[in-house]
Amino acid sequence: MTTPFPFTAVVGQDDLRLALLLNAVSPAVGGVLVRGEKGTAKSTAVRALSALLPEVDVVPGCRFSCDPGAPDPACPDGPHEPGAGAERPARMVELPVGASEDRLVGALDIERALAEGVKAFEPGLLADAHRGILYVDEVNLLHDHLVDLLLDAAAMGASYVEREGVSVRHAARFLLVGTMNPEEGELRPQLLDRFGLTVEVAASREPDQRVEVVRRRLAHDDDPAAFAARWADEEAAVRQRIVAARELLPQVRLGDGALRQIAATCAAFEVDGMRADIVMARTATALAAWAGRTDVLAEDVRQAALLALPHRRRRNPFDAPGLDEDKLDETLQEFGGSEDEDPDPGPDGPGGGGGQPSPDDGGPQDGDTAAQPDAGDSGGEPQPSGAGAGEQSAVRASEPFRTKVLSVPGLGEGAAGRRSRARTEHGRTIGARRPRGALTKLHLAATVQAAAPHQRARGRSGPGLVVRRDDLRQAAREGREGNLVLFVVDASGSMAARQRMSAVKGAVLSLLLDAYQRRDKVGLVTFRGREARVALPPTSSVDAAAARLESLPTGGRTPLAAGLLKAHEVLRIERLRDPARRALVVVVTDGRATGGPEPVALAGRAARLFAAEGTASVVVDCESGPVRLGLAGQLAGELGGSAVTLDELRADSIAGLVRDVQGTSRRAA
Repeated sequence: MTTPFPFTAVVGQDDLRLALLLNAVSPAVGGVLVRGEKGTAKSTAVRALSALLPEVDVVPGCRFSCDPGAPDPACPDGPHEPGAGAERPARMVELPVGASEDRLVGALDIERALAEGVKAFEPGLLADAHRGILYVDEVNLLHDHLVDLLLDAAAMGASYVEREGVSVRHAARFLLVGTMNPEEGELRPQLLDRFGLTVEVAASREPDQRVEVVRRRLAHDDDPAAFAARWADEEAAVRQRIVAARELLPQVRLGDGALRQIAATCAAFEVDGMRADIVMARTATALAAWAGRTDVLAEDVRQAALLALPHRRRRNPFDAPGLDEDKLDETLQEFGGSEDEDPDPGPDGPGGGGGQPSPDDGGPQDGDTAAQPDAGDSGGEPQPSGAGAGEQSAVRASEPFRTKVLSVPGLGEGAAGRRSRARTEHGRTIGARRPRGALTKLHLAATVQAAAPHQRARGRSGPGLVVRRDDLRQAAREGREGNLVLFVVDASGSMAARQRMSAVKGAVLSLLLDAYQRRDKVGLVTFRGREARVALPPTSSVDAAAARLESLPTGGRTPLAAGLLKAHEVLRIERLRDPARRALVVVVTDGRATGGPEPVALAGRAARLFAAEGTASVVVDCESGPVRLGLAGQLAGELGGSAVTLDELRADSIAGLVRDVQGTSRRAA
């Protein structure tokens, strides 16, 4: 068994450690979401936390960790008689991003249930995590159906497994901890709100602190046991402090003054619902207990707001999480009361150092926000010589608007999403088939129909149905998949009119927002001057695409063929990485092609590559003015797709815009 890195040996990351410790003191806070760039000790700190949690009493032999003092009357291993229990360490259970539904909630043996009437249930990860920690690394990449199951369990404190009328229920109360890199995509709002606290982490820019991080990491890798022994006293001290804070927690008084500050703060920042108020109250109480106090102070409320509110005030996926601290201070001062004031904040203050054993670690982390995409990546290309128009600075996008459904024709088998029709594990039942591997979704009628003709030959004598493995039928279901939406954006001089480019960016931003809601991957190719470039490789992070788009300058000639060929190359590589995910190419241009020999003919040949491969496509026609050449429509014909004007897109009248892109003629080509 490997020796984990000690929690108290983590350098810096004060907010992260404090948020984890507050949940250890009061699990009712609701868990932690850790956002930040890769390599910032997110997973290390989370895995180290479990060693600090007090042991739990469980009913001996119970697979569902029932409390012997109050056993669950509906426990599948029950009923249990109240009595003495056995102590064991608190568990930290990791949920892999690619886990199956049965691995998460457990599996029922359908064959035994039908043939013998026996509820043979194998517990899943939710059962293992009961009264412990459920840790999801890269939680933003978790499949939608697993997110739905997590939401249900977090809301009800129980897990329900149902298969064709056979059901099992067990308790599932756990501390939910997730980590994510925002550049890989955002989290669904429903799951985001289930995390009590959120923390932004970033690598320190302080050389001394970075040196200490490397020194400790190397020392641990060389001899994990010896390194852990060096920190054993500090680990024990923090563990004892958690126990003391838990015992003090019921005595902490949350006065009316603090409650008014909490309510006023949530109202001032316009957070949705009442969960933020409740989480702030629990967090402020835990902060007071962690500091060894029985009264909640204004500084506890302030710290609670910084941890509980940033992720709850986003209105769309392009909003950066964060909190205006000046506004926070003004609100607390305006609604502050004297009844909660205390000049002594406790031995370590509300932060308490996060359990840091000594001050020799280089002080707090330098910066608390995750690194944002470098805006210069999309606008730093040199101005080509001989350009038809000089480069113009980037303009802001107009306000995004709601778009109608864009979908890829046919029936796919890609990752679950909300865009195009696909064969999925979830959705409406369209038929039955023999199971490939483990049976997950039983088609009861088809199973009975397969077993019925053989009952006499199998010696059936009673009322029960004799069912064998060969009789089982899997339900074939149709749902929706996510696609790769690849934007190919013309940034040449012909698009450079500021008002026009603002409208173009607003249209693309609207389609990006739609891609976020439909669980798509997105990519961005831009072309101008003499070349095309991949401004953003395919990713799940639509806010990264929005940042690249916002900083996009315009000017120069229109190398349309280069843009299409670059997009074709991006799709070729992406098909090797993710062959099941189908693509939708959105070309945003006025259709002009300039620069180089025969630019129009080259663009036509490049477009026909997409048509030959049956790639779904649409051209957003950005041509303006009283006289229109219709070049974008011609391009759409070469692509085998359809065209829509920018005005039609903004008017929300795009029912024909790839609602079902006609793919038959393209494939025939």
